[in-house]
Amino acid sequence: MSPTETSTDDRLPERTRMAKLIRRPELASLLGAIAIFILFLAVAPAFRSLEAFSTVLYASSTLGIVALAVGLLMIGDEFDLSSGVAVTTAALAATMLNYNLHLNSWVGAGLALLISLSIGALNGFLVTRTGIPSFLITLAAFLMLQGLNLAITKLVTGQVATPTIADMQGFPSAQKVFAGTVHIGGVSVRATVFWWIFFVALASFLLFKTKFGNWIFAVGGDQDAARAVGVPVTRVKIILFMFVGFAAWFVGMHNLFAFDSIQAGQGVGNEFLYIIAAVIGGCALTGGRGTAIGTAIGALIFGMTNQGIVYAGWNPDWFKFFLGAMLLFAVFTNTSFASFTKGRR
Repeated sequence: MSPTETSTDDRLPERTRMAKLIRRPELASLLGAIAIFILFLAVAPAFRSLEAFSTVLYASSTLGIVALAVGLLMIGDEFDLSSGVAVTTAALAATMLNYNLHLNSWVGAGLALLISLSIGALNGFLVTRTGIPSFLITLAAFLMLQGLNLAITKLVTGQVATPTIADMQGFPSAQKVFAGTVHIGGVSVRATVFWWIFFVALASFLLFKTKFGNWIFAVGGDQDAARAVGVPVTRVKIILFMFVGFAAWFVGMHNLFAFDSIQAGQGVGNEFLYIIAAVIGGCALTGGRGTAIGTAIGALIFGMTNQGIVYAGWNPDWFKFFLGAMLLFAVFTNTSFASFTKGRR
């Protein structure tokens, strides 16, 4: 073998690794996150403190936990537009059950979990059994949950906000789990940050190291082909909708135990933020593509922008414009990467 042939062969593994890196769904969002981080470091002195970064992580985590589940659902080629109000539904259910039935806070939280999982399972069942697009099914669920949140809260409490349950048994321990604070080197870090990291790691393992993760990609890529090779498409989709229900419940419990009182009308519009974070993180709108880490980066971009604009003293009205621009950029990038991948096959 000539020296030229040897050097060419040696470069093949490096080229293969580079090609795999370029195809990573979260690459563009990672580069965008780095650019945004550098930008706010330069223009916002307050952004440079550890306390500020802890605040960024907190804002990112409360969005990122639900965005993670929404991203997994999108990889499976479905959407959930009820996730925003489902967070409020879980919190309202827990607090009203606790208050009116004089339950331990953990019991109320457990019953709320059953309700949240049931909502997710019902959404998944209707989507898979009727063939109606998940966009329409979950839009209907969004409207019904929004109406139930307001109507039942007014009926039970006589107002649009729930009464305090801070004096009920189990509240202090539940507060530590869902809304506690850990002090690290003089910096206060909210518990949701650690839960978020744990859920992202767990979802990454699920996607890339388990049979169920392969099923998710298969269902999102081509559900007819997946069904033909024995993938339980219906079961996979229902479970993914239940993942969203669980994530909504978890963030709902955080809101309840962090703020004690819940406004019945809150959460509307957050479903779009979850989808935006997932898309910015590399989840394809057509399914079959995305990562858990990508959704985390998308949520981190949201947190850095949300807080960075405040620290920089800019007009907060620019925040929504920026989110729209990032979404448009992400869609273009995802489309380009998908075309590139097909072209290299």
